[in-house]
Amino acid sequence: MKPSPELLRGLPDRFEHAVIAFVDADGYPLSVATGFRVDERGVVVLDAVAGDEVQPPEGEEVNVVFSHIRPQPGVGYDERRYVSLWGELRRSNGHLELASRREQHWDEEEMTFFELSERGVPQARRYFEQVSSETGRDVRPRLSLGWLFLRTTRLPFLSATFVPVLLGIAVAALHDSFSWWLAAITLVAAACVHLALNVANDIFDTLSGADEANVNPTQFSGGSRVILYGLVRLRSMVLLSLGLYAVGIGIGIALAATRGWSLLWVGVAGALISVFYTAPPLRLVHRGLGEIAVGLGFGPIMTLGAYFVLAREYALEPLLVSLPVGILIALILYVNEVPDRPGDAAAGKRTLPVRLSKEGVIRGYELAVAVTFALIAVFAVSGLIVRPAIIALAALVLALPVRRALRESYENPYALMPAMGKNIQLHLVTGLLLVAGYVTAIIADAVSDDPPSFLS
Repeated sequence: MKPSPELLRGLPDRFEHAVIAFVDADGYPLSVATGFRVDERGVVVLDAVAGDEVQPPEGEEVNVVFSHIRPQPGVGYDERRYVSLWGELRRSNGHLELASRREQHWDEEEMTFFELSERGVPQARRYFEQVSSETGRDVRPRLSLGWLFLRTTRLPFLSATFVPVLLGIAVAALHDSFSWWLAAITLVAAACVHLALNVANDIFDTLSGADEANVNPTQFSGGSRVILYGLVRLRSMVLLSLGLYAVGIGIGIALAATRGWSLLWVGVAGALISVFYTAPPLRLVHRGLGEIAVGLGFGPIMTLGAYFVLAREYALEPLLVSLPVGILIALILYVNEVPDRPGDAAAGKRTLPVRLSKEGVIRGYELAVAVTFALIAVFAVSGLIVRPAIIALAALVLALPVRRALRESYENPYALMPAMGKNIQLHLVTGLLLVAGYVTAIIADAVSDDPPSFLS
């Protein structure tokens, strides 16, 4: 692309010097720094280079680079920007004039480094394909097996499974229905289904074009992107997802056969939601139903399922205590979808943040948080769940920076990223405090035949 007059005229205000890169007569690449100015014609005028041995050639294409970066000790860098011009040099009045034919530039204020990197992925993939063709062997980017598995499955997000399953186990234990090995097997089964869902989500987001359209992934959103980056083949991802589903569902069927076939009701519901979250024909997340699906799957379904495995029946209490964590896990998805809006919209993925305005998204978050903690207070005070669970209200403070960041950084994915992490903490801390409330009630019941009402 030919450089615009505005780009050229702005060079002196943004850069202090230029670097001329060229190939010398012996075929070696050389570069030399020099001063410059831009004249009234919009032509880049470079100062003459001293010495006879490093003179840039006339009439041949050279690359002239203008760059700036400011070190931030202990932090890194900011104010990163560059302009790269290609063209021929000609001597005039003791100076070198550049006839610019094409340009490439980047300014951190206009585009984040992360987005710049993502926009370069297609070119990087073409490079690997070219090298593979030239060498006759498969050349791909690689990660160590441990890091690759961690990224592919998004293992850290298993907190979304641990919280509702532990809640179901805690409620069952309070009512004298507990087994270590059943609790452990239940946790393994639920984790396998969750990891299978994560992998399947990446598969269908790749096939739908959502991953490629999203150039602003963050630490918490945008998926693992291992297929897009060429780290894992699509076929391998399919086999991994099927294998994890097979283990999780297989354990579920075994538990249903030994603990009661009524367990299949929540098992089948959970499996269907997991599969059709992104898979056609339902593609729930594409229809704005992702939050509801996630809230049900990682709330009532997992908590009731864990409770049933131990107690061999369903009950109202595990359902009620699962509602707050179900809403909060839905809010994790809800906030994580905010940076993905442009890519999701381009791929026809009509999530709630795609459908709603900024103000609508913020109001929705505020309402959901208010409902969550109101439910905890009402259930605990009324005794529908154990009263010590009211300590979970202390986690409400974690929602405040998330709300503030949504207002201040809605359009800036990387400024929003810390709040996305805080939103995950909101779910985790609330869930663990609810579990702690049940543990308190279990201990009180164990040490006293008639524990005080505020501990039961």
